[in-house]
Amino acid sequence: MAALTELLAAQPFWFWGGLAVALLAVEAATGTGWLLWPAASAGAVALVALVLDPGWTGQAVLFALLTLVTTFGARRFFPRGGAAAPGDINDTTSRLIGQSARSVAAFHHGEGRIALDGKEWAAELEGGGALAAEAEVEVTGIRGAVLQVRRRR
Repeated sequence: MAALTELLAAQPFWFWGGLAVALLAVEAATGTGWLLWPAASAGAVALVALVLDPGWTGQAVLFALLTLVTTFGARRFFPRGGAAAPGDINDTTSRLIGQSARSVAAFHHGEGRIALDGKEWAAELEGGGALAAEAEVEVTGIRGAVLQVRRRR
């Protein structure tokens, strides 16, 4: 711990810059979004340490405050979306609702697979039951990666 404290006292810019790069590398490897803000905070502290030199305690307090503010601010202003908004061009599954498809094989106990747009999808039949192979169905909804279908009339 003494060596770390000496490094921080002697080279605060490089210490905080190195911490920012390390946190950013871990964030890039994991893609969680949680380490982006501490990495940015460490980078900001590096710049403040280069210009003002607030001392070790001031740098640590500034890093903690910036990390809290940026993390909670990011959650407030950049919420991670669950479902896409209606009409979102990036939501490729919602366009499947209402389309016709054919069952790949017979459905058993309301579960089977359908062919739609050149792809095979897991599907659940409304009301359960059996469905013959090559039967025509209509997509009525989506739950996760499973399409909800009903017999085509």
